Amino acid sequence: MSVKWPKCINVSINLVCSFRGEHRRADQTWQFGITCEGIGGAMDLVVTGVVAGVLGTLVMDSLNLLFARTGMLSKIEVGMIGRMAVGWAHGRLRYGHPSEMEQVANEMLYGYVTHYTIGVGLAIPYVLGWDLLVGGPASPVWALAYGVATTVASYFFVFPSMGLGVIGRRSPEGIKAPLSSLANHIFYGVGLAVGVALV
Repeated sequence: MSVKWPKCINVSINLVCSFRGEHRRADQTWQFGITCEGIGGAMDLVVTGVVAGVLGTLVMDSLNLLFARTGMLSKIEVGMIGRMAVGWAHGRLRYGHPSEMEQVANEMLYGYVTHYTIGVGLAIPYVLGWDLLVGGPASPVWALAYGVATTVASYFFVFPSMGLGVIGRRSPEGIKAPLSSLANHIFYGVGLAVGVALV
């Protein structure tokens, strides 16, 4: 029996049974082998996703810092991301108000680890999904569109988790909060696009 998976994984299973003897007495020999081909190719895709995700997040952070200095965008608060992540780790997925998130030790470290893990965690499914559903190298143009689409996660999960409400409607910064998030994810998409084009 042979099972062939799309591109990433090809598994061949061989099952051979031979029977010898008389009066239905059989010397049964079972040979079972699994050969996995294409694992290296799958790992290449994961590496591409990791590099593109890190690059996308770096571009997001760099451009956010640049525009935040002009006052055009809200600055990404890495410490707040760290507090939120610690809350997640303790089973608290939502706060009524950002002030409820108390400062924690090493919150900047937790914040950066969480921030970049999310960036990578969003990039890998894009690269693997493209290979599985479309084939060939991932499209930089669609990577940009995908990056912009990830704003949905910020609007409907991160903002509510921080106590800012859906789309940040309870943010003291008003419309600036959701617009900043949209801009940040455009930046992420640009970095993601460059990443998949270069790797």
